[in-house]
Amino acid sequence: MRIALGQINTTIGDLAGNVDNMIATVRQAASRDVDLVVFPELSITGYPPQDLIERPSFVARSVEAVDRLVKESKSLEPAMIVGSIEPAEDGRRVRNLAIVIQRGKILAKQQKMLLPSYDVFDEQRYFVPSAKEQMVHINGVPIALTICEDAWNDKYFWRHPLYDRDPVEELVKEGAKVLVSINASPYNIGKRAQRSRMFEALACRHGIPVVYVNSVGGNDQLVFDGSSFAMSSEGALIASAKSFEEDCPVVDLKKLNGDKNANHEDENHAAYQALVLGTRDYVRKCGFQKVLIGLSGGIDSALVAALAVSALGKENVIGVGMPGPYSSDHSVTDARDMAQRLGVRFELISINGLYQEFVRTLAPVFAGAAADVTEENIQSRLRGNTLMALSNKWGALVLTTGNKSEMAVGYCTLYGDMCGGLAVICDVPKTLVYKLCRVANQVLGPMIPESVFIKPPSAELRADQKDTDSLPEYDVLDTILHAYIEESKPAADIAAEHEYPIDLVRDIARKVDKNEYKRQQAAPGIKLTSKAFGMGRRFPIAQRFTE
Repeated sequence: MRIALGQINTTIGDLAGNVDNMIATVRQAASRDVDLVVFPELSITGYPPQDLIERPSFVARSVEAVDRLVKESKSLEPAMIVGSIEPAEDGRRVRNLAIVIQRGKILAKQQKMLLPSYDVFDEQRYFVPSAKEQMVHINGVPIALTICEDAWNDKYFWRHPLYDRDPVEELVKEGAKVLVSINASPYNIGKRAQRSRMFEALACRHGIPVVYVNSVGGNDQLVFDGSSFAMSSEGALIASAKSFEEDCPVVDLKKLNGDKNANHEDENHAAYQALVLGTRDYVRKCGFQKVLIGLSGGIDSALVAALAVSALGKENVIGVGMPGPYSSDHSVTDARDMAQRLGVRFELISINGLYQEFVRTLAPVFAGAAADVTEENIQSRLRGNTLMALSNKWGALVLTTGNKSEMAVGYCTLYGDMCGGLAVICDVPKTLVYKLCRVANQVLGPMIPESVFIKPPSAELRADQKDTDSLPEYDVLDTILHAYIEESKPAADIAAEHEYPIDLVRDIARKVDKNEYKRQQAAPGIKLTSKAFGMGRRFPIAQRFTE
């Protein structure tokens, strides 16, 4: 059997557009004499459709989209496997299906059994689980057809399996000769290697070849990396799709060969491309063309600008320098230099006059009170107002420039530097920001000047301010944050493991907990790590538990 891995980029709710994409992909694959084209999980609706599923019209039109695809398949030679939904008997939730279509007929429907409800997943809210999965036969080949999580419960791979059932094992016992897994598996750093190890173990344990097809593209906070592949029954890679791009490689399961398209082996390069794809799709799928970035001359805004140029092209990126009373000369020169290197439009708008007038207006009310963080935040909020005014005038989306380290401890200003439509690097720790800037200079050329790398990080909201006035060195901070946020370790364990002062670790943990109210008002950001702020991390704001 020759199978095409239809790794496509879907848009949630664009039912007609997603079907058009599938039809075009099948026609392209047909020219290569394939027997079957496999598409990702929920390829008709886009993933995750979330509460759109609660709209009867969305469910009905999804069923109609499948009907259209069935009619179109009369003139298409290969069979296809697509992902979609249909109503369930209880009338409240729906079925998550893999549907086999060939020459104008639906040959089979496979309903998802294992419904994840952890991290970014909330499938038990929407879907009815299957009580049993059936063998699917295509061109006489018995296939174990599974949907994403159904193949992720191998008790020999995971130390603590999450479910009592293992659909793959059950179908192999019934005589399956091939495992086909359709997926909408989001990217995070290290995820691609983890998938490869797991499916290699599955192929070897059951002694059958594996075809894994994943979605690609950005949908809100999630980026799907694609990275589809096929493996032999010995776990050897025999076909692979590109990461972070649409692709349709072909695998021949009889000859055990196929297309092996290159991926980003270095994880920092992969993370950079994930942010590029997430930015491009968020901007485009939300209907924008251009973006605005506050260029401060610092490392964070430099990275966001580079990502925006990689994602959208330099002609669609506008940098805005907004010097204030404490801005250094090199901040302006570095920002201008950066804009010139990238070839983006650059506007310089001083906030000095606005700031002085604001302080003068508030002076009678502030009489007798010493200057403090209030005056610092006024500067940040004036910059946010300036960017939003330009956004309204020019119809450009504002990209915020705060990183994960700052967001974690609240080193950011509500309605100031947090102001915008997409928080591109809010899941990028500060230490990783520097590494990704090096990647940007490899991808785009030497766009970020060395002066940006070596200057001490500063918000420049008061004279001679440095980030280290308020925070530990970023390598220390990021180590603590990784352990506390992504690994959920208590402060005492973190302090003991890394030989940090316990008071320091507790202070950082307290800052993380205390600033939840800020993060829940932030722009949506792109998930890059195993535990990002936003989707998949749910903490109360008004609570009194502390470490």
